[in-house]
Amino acid sequence: MGNDKVILTREGYDKLHKELALLKGEKRQEIIRAISEARAQGDLSENAEYDAAKESQAMNEKRIAEIEYVLSRADILDDSRIPKDTALIGATIKMKDLRSKEEFDYMLVSEAEADYDNNKISLSSPVGKALIGHKIGDIIEIKVPAGVLRYEIIGITR
Repeated sequence: MGNDKVILTREGYDKLHKELALLKGEKRQEIIRAISEARAQGDLSENAEYDAAKESQAMNEKRIAEIEYVLSRADILDDSRIPKDTALIGATIKMKDLRSKEEFDYMLVSEAEADYDNNKISLSSPVGKALIGHKIGDIIEIKVPAGVLRYEIIGITR
């Protein structure tokens, strides 16, 4: 990661702060208890519970560092200064697949907020890159390994 600013929606910023508090508080205490319980079992050289707890501790601390890094570079998106009719970060784009006629929504977010399961796609993803700057009625073509996807933008909301 570079020293560039990370643009976050207010929702994404708050979610990261909440996760950080959980990891630094409740999760750390849970891991400390697990390590203490494993130590109480004696010999640590062949103690699988101890190894698992230490691994969990390392993963928790790594995630804490990642979140702190993002938050230290965060700029919260000011929706009032962004055109409401253009596909830009923070916008929810309603699209129609021109082949299947299926309709779906994606919210454009930074990589730090991307969550495909919740229809939040990164600006740097192929779909995100293709959507940036487009307006309602525009046809988007996206080259993917399986071919070319064609979508029509049918709505933009903030």
